[in-house]
Amino acid sequence: MLAAERHRVIIELLESSSAVKVSELSERFGVTEKTVREDLEKLEEKGLLRRIHGGAVLDSGGEDSLLPLQIPNSKHQREKAAIAELALSCIEPNDIVAFDAGSSTLELAKLLPNMALTVITNDLLIIRELTAKEDIRLVVPGGYRQNNMLIGGESQEWISRLNIHKLFLSTTGVHMEYGLTIFTEEMAKLKKLYMDNAKTVYCLADHSKFDKGALITYAALEDVQTIITDDGIAPEVAARYEARGLQIMRAELGVSGKRMKGKG
Repeated sequence: MLAAERHRVIIELLESSSAVKVSELSERFGVTEKTVREDLEKLEEKGLLRRIHGGAVLDSGGEDSLLPLQIPNSKHQREKAAIAELALSCIEPNDIVAFDAGSSTLELAKLLPNMALTVITNDLLIIRELTAKEDIRLVVPGGYRQNNMLIGGESQEWISRLNIHKLFLSTTGVHMEYGLTIFTEEMAKLKKLYMDNAKTVYCLADHSKFDKGALITYAALEDVQTIITDDGIAPEVAARYEARGLQIMRAELGVSGKRMKGKG
């Protein structure tokens, strides 16, 4: 079994049980415990787990689930709602926008008014949300269903002929070295298609996703113009990414929990 596949299985086991043991993984994969410990070390470096004596656990302060879910991920919900509200201010009537699959982009779809707009998306939950908004022209790529997404299929290549004004992108991690990362190759392919044909790319990422890296890099930091995050991001962290030429937009959350005006 290749290392990438072992890493995938380890994360899946952690998602279901919250902890794994080196000895059990060694037996499962048919590799030495030394190899398993090296796997865990690499995953810990990417912020995907925390090693403990004899095994590993999920990083309790970590990001959203690394795997696509049947239901939207509810972690950092207040932050995502604030990010979505700030992202909404970037959309204008008659825009052609693409919504990547994700819980933050779903929040954005919920906030969209029934307005003259073209939305391209492969997220079934976003599709369901927008179907009732009759003034929005909804464009759905082909493919097959995997959890709450439509992925794969040669029919998605027609995206390369579209003129997308603005892409609202989701991500598993934002990292200085690894760039923008995701866990599955199929998701990475569609993200790249969207990005290749978008004039402006906004990445929606709450503060917990910074300095985290999943297994597959689908874009460099330089491929994104703006990251919309929340004010939970540490100033020194934001400064490092801004030094790379990224614009960081911060959505402010008041102490009462109400969303407040964002700032760049």
